[in-house]
Amino acid sequence: MNSVAFPMHSAFGAAIAPAAFRPPLPDALQRACVAAKIAAENKGDKVAVLDLRAITTEFDYFVIATGNSRRQVHTIVEEVDAALRAVGDTRAGINGYEASKWVIQDYGDVLVHVFDADTRDYYRLEDVWSDAKVIDWQQEID
Repeated sequence: MNSVAFPMHSAFGAAIAPAAFRPPLPDALQRACVAAKIAAENKGDKVAVLDLRAITTEFDYFVIATGNSRRQVHTIVEEVDAALRAVGDTRAGINGYEASKWVIQDYGDVLVHVFDADTRDYYRLEDVWSDAKVIDWQQEID
């Protein structure tokens, strides 16, 4: 008796393709650039991508953006997550969403940081990780 297990369904009724049928996940740089592009499209300020591979083994890239209001920070966070889910990525965790001063989304090899302006200026991640190579994410997208 042959039974086909595809399509499986989530609790919400959406079809879930088995891993063998899913397209491959884009590499970390491509996903970081997608996150940067989405942040910029949602009016994020000073969007940056840092390459941390030569500095740490914990993660490969930081995406950093600033939102000008709580609502904008939430929009950037939600739209980045939707875009990364659309290319097959899964967020492992999120911190800071309620306070909306510094929201960190963890995608394993890519961390997306969305700050309000004062908090970004205070923590200055680009200075803390000044040895990191800054990626021209707009050129990478083209």
